[in-house]
Amino acid sequence: MVNSTDFSDPARRIIVALDVPDRDGLLRLVRALRGHVGMFKVGKELFTSLGPTAIELIKEEGGEVFLDLKFHDIPNTVAGAVRSAARHGVAMLTVHTSGGSAMLKAAVESAREMVSAPLVVGATVLTSLSAKDLDDIGMSGPPEQAVLRLGALGLEVGLDGLVASPRELPAIRERFGSKPFMVVPGIRPKGAASHDQQRIATPAKAVSDGADFLVIGRPITQADDPVAAAAAIADALVEVE
Repeated sequence: MVNSTDFSDPARRIIVALDVPDRDGLLRLVRALRGHVGMFKVGKELFTSLGPTAIELIKEEGGEVFLDLKFHDIPNTVAGAVRSAARHGVAMLTVHTSGGSAMLKAAVESAREMVSAPLVVGATVLTSLSAKDLDDIGMSGPPEQAVLRLGALGLEVGLDGLVASPRELPAIRERFGSKPFMVVPGIRPKGAASHDQQRIATPAKAVSDGADFLVIGRPITQADDPVAAAAAIADALVEVE
């Protein structure tokens, strides 16, 4: 299980998003990057392609798994999904905070029933969404306001942490303090393309503002040398530690 408090090696903060569609892509990246990053994220594309085999392959190669499926369903269904994920030995998983307090509480309780309990973190507002997008789906107000509201809902029932963009980090730390783990996507090294992310920051800025884990995909996985790209990000964090 991940030692979530040990960041003496800044590379431990890096979670590589394995947004690939097949076994070959997974193994290529995990074999190259194991030992150079903290965890590997299995998201919807990879899980839909390979299912739990994706988790097993990463663990067989010595990697730790962040299962990012953002469970969002009735409480009983989510509780069952969390138990299944825990049995596969994932280190951390996501639930969606918009599922409500009963669902979130069920997720927390089911995780804590397991011998090896994964960290359960709540996704708040996707980094691809702007204020206009939120307004379109009936969530009026700026993203920061929605993140704080959803974050409070999740932390009140015992979530280990939250997922939010780097833009909301200062407000989250001011409101909730240093205790909740912050898992932060939308990380782009200086000069990297933003792609479909709206609310982004550099790795050093995110950690300075209170990020614990940095979820990074294309700047590493699509680099000519993924290991060198990951090492450059870790080096940029040394002065922040």
